[in-house]
Amino acid sequence: MAGKVSRIIRFLPGIFLLFLFLFQAPVAQCEPEHEQAQDQKFNPGELIMHHIKDAHDWHIITWRGHPVSVPLPIIIYSEDRGFSTFMSSNFEHGHADYDGYRLVHEKIIAVDKSGNIDEAATARLWDFSITKNVVGLFESVIIILLIFLLVAKSYKTRVGQAPKGLQLLMEPIIIFVRDDIAKMAIGPKYERYLPYLLTIFFFIWINNMLGLIPIFPGGANVTGNVAIPLVMASFTFVITTVIGNRNYWQHIFWMPGIPTAVKPLLLVIELMGVFVKPAVLVVRLFANIMAGHIVILVFICLIFIFGEKSMIGGYSVSVASVAFSVFLNFLELLVGAIQAYVFTLLSAIYFGLATQEAH
Repeated sequence: MAGKVSRIIRFLPGIFLLFLFLFQAPVAQCEPEHEQAQDQKFNPGELIMHHIKDAHDWHIITWRGHPVSVPLPIIIYSEDRGFSTFMSSNFEHGHADYDGYRLVHEKIIAVDKSGNIDEAATARLWDFSITKNVVGLFESVIIILLIFLLVAKSYKTRVGQAPKGLQLLMEPIIIFVRDDIAKMAIGPKYERYLPYLLTIFFFIWINNMLGLIPIFPGGANVTGNVAIPLVMASFTFVITTVIGNRNYWQHIFWMPGIPTAVKPLLLVIELMGVFVKPAVLVVRLFANIMAGHIVILVFICLIFIFGEKSMIGGYSVSVASVAFSVFLNFLELLVGAIQAYVFTLLSAIYFGLATQEAH
């Protein structure tokens, strides 16, 4: 027992430093940026929305009133000017124009030689820039590829042997998705859809986990951006529509076994359900992940809200704010896994309904 206690105590300094490092970053990022005047009132709503939305650079920390960030490529196509490529650092965090363009609240607009906004040119502008969420998307794809290539290599080199290492960690999760999601919801033909279900499960889960890391290269709000759940839900919608058998469409357009007078009403309801189902996937994932980030940032920003009134007030609320932030971060670890499970399960249920044979 004494040996176990000593081993636990040995890890305590590392655990303390880890929490200090992780939760110092969001506190530093919640500081008012250098463009805010000293007498300007702190605006938590504006700051929170700034940190959860997509950006053309990767903000790391605000150091002595100056933001430190990683610039990202700007790729713009204009019908008037053609393609323009440069780094986002040329905008100087929105304080300077470059090559006839200006960055305003993370939106690129065209300006004329006098510095006035050219609305006509802005309307004909196409932004193909590599933003923070795009980089976060690439990160998660690389991580997924590395994990499963290593696991696949381990299976090839350790045929008939007990799994170990990364293989041992991933195998129960893969079996869980196969047995408790795909096989249960779809039935005997589950193997056809298992690659897609495994992909979206691990994609959502890993991106949710990366989004909870408040320091570079984590912190990108990928699944909290409505575009990402929308694309995944669109894939689920297309697959469900394509694989739908005769029994599935018959229950939508002319449900058997009910009075004819009721069938037109059910037709409208079932047709709405075809489009409501993928919409539910989008809203459930997007809203839950975005709300989690907002709540954590709200507790951190309470320090600066009370600190504006008095330094003592900021110090007094900081302990509770950081404690609640730590608790919510652990809660978000659970929520991130649950959201990946729910999205995958609902997709599998839709596939099962589309392929179910008539009784």
